[in-house]
Amino acid sequence: MRRTNGVLGAAAAASLLAAAAAAQQTTETFPGGKGGPEVYRTYCATCHGVSARGDGPLATHLRFAPPDLTLLAKRNGGRFDDEQVHRIIDGRKPVKGHGGPDMPVWGDAFKRSGEGYSEEAVKARIDALVAHLKSLQRQ
Repeated sequence: MRRTNGVLGAAAAASLLAAAAAAQQTTETFPGGKGGPEVYRTYCATCHGVSARGDGPLATHLRFAPPDLTLLAKRNGGRFDDEQVHRIIDGRKPVKGHGGPDMPVWGDAFKRSGEGYSEEAVKARIDALVAHLKSLQRQ
């Protein structure tokens, strides 16, 4: 884990903001839109890595190393908790001890203001991510 004097590096901050902006401007729809793997690559891989092991290109620029998302079930006693993972990704109702200040609040970012707020669309997109992460679990 590499620290940058307790603050997010400028390049990392700019990349996170760009990802959040892209999330708001996307035209994909759910269901029938991009699936979990594509959503993951678009919004998560920059920090968590293509393989979801916490080794994305921005990982070294963050205050805290992104977790290895392939070990979520292992760290939870062998059980993948869909609801908790959904809440962590959403970020609007923080889960104590999960997702730090470097983690974007994807529930807000996934709101598509140009199409009107749709809680159903936000839930569908996060559900796609949760299903993808569940498929990546290793023991």
